[in-house]
Amino acid sequence: MVFGNKRLFSTYVLVLIFAVQLSKLHSQNNQPPNIIFIMADDLGYGDLGCYGQKLLKTPNIDQLAEEGIRFLQAYAGGPVCTPSRSVLMTGLHNGHTPARDNVPHYNTYLEEEDVTIAEVLKTAGYKTGGIGKWSLGDAGTVGSATNQGFDFYLGYLNQDHAHFYYPEYLDFNEKKMWLKDNTIIRDRYSHDILTNGALQFIRESKREPFFLYAAYTLPHYSSSREDEDGLTVPNVNNFYNQNWPIDAKKYATMIEMLDRDVGRIVDLVKSLGLEENTIIVFTSDNGGHSSVWKEFNTSGPLSGYKRDLNEGGIRVPFIVKWKGHIPENKESSEIIAFQDMLPTFAALANVKTTKPLDGVNIVDALMGEKIEKPHKYLYWDYGHNRLRYDQAVRFGNWKGIKMGREGEIMLYNLEKDIGEFYDVASDHPKIVEQISDIMKTSVISSEKYPIGETYQGSSIWKKTYNLD
Repeated sequence: MVFGNKRLFSTYVLVLIFAVQLSKLHSQNNQPPNIIFIMADDLGYGDLGCYGQKLLKTPNIDQLAEEGIRFLQAYAGGPVCTPSRSVLMTGLHNGHTPARDNVPHYNTYLEEEDVTIAEVLKTAGYKTGGIGKWSLGDAGTVGSATNQGFDFYLGYLNQDHAHFYYPEYLDFNEKKMWLKDNTIIRDRYSHDILTNGALQFIRESKREPFFLYAAYTLPHYSSSREDEDGLTVPNVNNFYNQNWPIDAKKYATMIEMLDRDVGRIVDLVKSLGLEENTIIVFTSDNGGHSSVWKEFNTSGPLSGYKRDLNEGGIRVPFIVKWKGHIPENKESSEIIAFQDMLPTFAALANVKTTKPLDGVNIVDALMGEKIEKPHKYLYWDYGHNRLRYDQAVRFGNWKGIKMGREGEIMLYNLEKDIGEFYDVASDHPKIVEQISDIMKTSVISSEKYPIGETYQGSSIWKKTYNLD
């Protein structure tokens, strides 16, 4: 084609450029968003500046909240790591999900028939990667991450292995990535390796929709009660001059490293031009630990800690950013939970789920609006390996907790009593009865978690711990 008129040629070029840009925009709009789900381990509701923390500094996570939406009533799947991760991955609440407690320990929690977020997103063409603590199946079992929908996984498949920050190896897919002499020399800090793996996965996946599950181990195991060998952080140099206990300095160091690397992930997404097509979620797997230095006030205004069914054990910080789609610097009081992630991500990826779920689609809440079809109730339980078995239900603004199989239900009005200080069960017998019915009907018996007998007496317990 020959142009004898320069102005006509220039006009043609501009039209062509516009058409190309329009084509790219149309392609981007049709491509489902990338999803980055960052989850800390044992980070309390009150540990972030944007949730009221005064001593610990979290500028990058706070910035994430300023650029997105901060949920005030978000709940983990359980009060400890394994059930919370199981609820997250399967979209089933604590009475239905395959793994409902940290114990008994199995080689695998998830089975072939279980369907995870990663498996659902793969049907929509997503590349799926994970780093950090998996807890739902060891290498070589059906529950391992790469057998449950992940193309790539780097970290700790076994939850006990995740106690070590200078490990001899990390799991890399189904193999071991050996870190020779690391327990002696201690020159390779696992958190740094995990972050590098996450950043590399994002770089390699930038041209296709991807799902990154960044299940960090920080700030788990930093307290003096748990950190027996003193090897949870490289140093506490940035807090050396603080007049704090050593375990407080370690905790602060972990929070600082976590915040730093959330910032690195966000910055990489920006630099790759993916910011407007990437949802970034930040949360914690359960509440903070009871041994965290009291001055940090890890639970904020909530009562209880990790392993409790009070709000401090299960209500978690939850921040979501999606530039150009989610309102900025907004708070939401919508009630959401980990089981909602699978149906929500499926909706964003425009793919249907095939199994019944306990979670609901919360895309409306992400957009700063009311959830069209909210939960009728939320359910948790804990203590399957003990004679004591605790249950909790949130029903509207009502929260019921039963401590022990024969315990009485304690009732709290969370709208008026977020700290769960005042048991008002005697004033609302009908509400207590409703919650009691929910507790009785929300648990499906399984071989791992049988109903109607002491759990230690079940066959799988005897097999696991050689009790015969």
